[in-house]
Amino acid sequence: MPEKVTISHRGARYEIGRGKRYYGIWVIGAPESDPVDRWPETRDGWTQAWMRFVAIETPDTIVAVSQPGAGLRLPRLKRSRPAGATVTAADAGRRGGAGRALAGAGLLGLGVLLGLIGLFPGYVGSPSLASQADQLVPHLLYLAAWAASAALIVAGLPARSGMTRTGAVAGIGLSAVTFGLFFTDLGQVISGGAGLLGAGLVLTLLGWAACAAGSALAFTARPGGNGPQAGGRPVRPRAHHAGPVALLLLAAVGTVVTFVPSWDSYTLAQPSTGAAQTVTAGNAFAYPGPMIAGSVLVIAAVIAVAVLAALWHPARQGAAVLAGAVVALAGQAISALIQVSEPASPSLFGISPARAAAEGLTISAGLTPVFWVYCVFVISLLISGAWLFAKPEYPAMPAPPAAPDPASVRAAQSTPGQTADSEDGAEGDEESTYA
Repeated sequence: MPEKVTISHRGARYEIGRGKRYYGIWVIGAPESDPVDRWPETRDGWTQAWMRFVAIETPDTIVAVSQPGAGLRLPRLKRSRPAGATVTAADAGRRGGAGRALAGAGLLGLGVLLGLIGLFPGYVGSPSLASQADQLVPHLLYLAAWAASAALIVAGLPARSGMTRTGAVAGIGLSAVTFGLFFTDLGQVISGGAGLLGAGLVLTLLGWAACAAGSALAFTARPGGNGPQAGGRPVRPRAHHAGPVALLLLAAVGTVVTFVPSWDSYTLAQPSTGAAQTVTAGNAFAYPGPMIAGSVLVIAAVIAVAVLAALWHPARQGAAVLAGAVVALAGQAISALIQVSEPASPSLFGISPARAAAEGLTISAGLTPVFWVYCVFVISLLISGAWLFAKPEYPAMPAPPAAPDPASVRAAQSTPGQTADSEDGAEGDEESTYA
């Protein structure tokens, strides 16, 4: 490398160092004018450069490059532990993280099992979920999504990849929205009396609790992966988050606003006279208070998940938490479609089936325009999730080696009798600019 660029650390494919008023990463052997990326010559710039370096390089291969007169401080590197050596705290932490991830997957599996068993006893009152197609299909969809989350958690452990965290956050997103939906079902029991509480509802709620706890437990696990997706969390909002937050928040608000009004439309017609009467049903705020509370919880969860997805780093995990919520929202749309495909009861109009048959009355069912607008917003959430998944970004390291002091990197470039920044005219660690 020419004198103006000094390499401080080198790995198998990349090297990191200091150029003129910037820190940069180069592919080994590349010209000094062609860094992979560069950061301002500040303490924050060095930290960001180091985080990027250890994210794209294999940590075991990183070594310090000695420079004349330099007092470089080496990062803490992973070293293979000889057989029989004492287990370090880091090793124990990685094993403990893998154990928590497996325990979380086990809880998810238990929750799915409880949910499957809960399909057959009475749910609210004597009817079971299995006997009501409009209720059965969404619940099967939830259980399949939780099972997929458990599979991702387990599949990510051997390679210590981000699949473990992705499966966990998807389960969290689904659990957050379904909490309000299941609370609405419980609200029917609270408002109608304990006699409506069926074993199916109890098992379903226990299954939800196990799945939610399993997702949260797997999320806290850190099995020691160094892949770019191994960690992940929401970050502090910054200016560049304004677009994604606004996009997802608009889609989420549109979804919850159209979730509340009536979706079902029924028309009673008498062919002999041509008279017709139409009623709508399903307004979330037309039910008793406990059921309304469940709908409010759904609204809050959808908005919260959308904001978290926009702020999540890496963005692919934001897409996963949003996908979990979309599964629950899509289940509601599927339930409505199935419900209107079934025969409607004349009791909706206060007429007995015998009278309706005697007078030749017919009932047709349909969906209100607001339902289709709801579907559009749910699809927009799905498209936003796909955009987050495909969004290019720098991977983040969950627990990278400690970055060396940037002052030592500048010292590596200095010559005897010359200060580290005298040649470049830099003002110090905090206010230097790009070359």
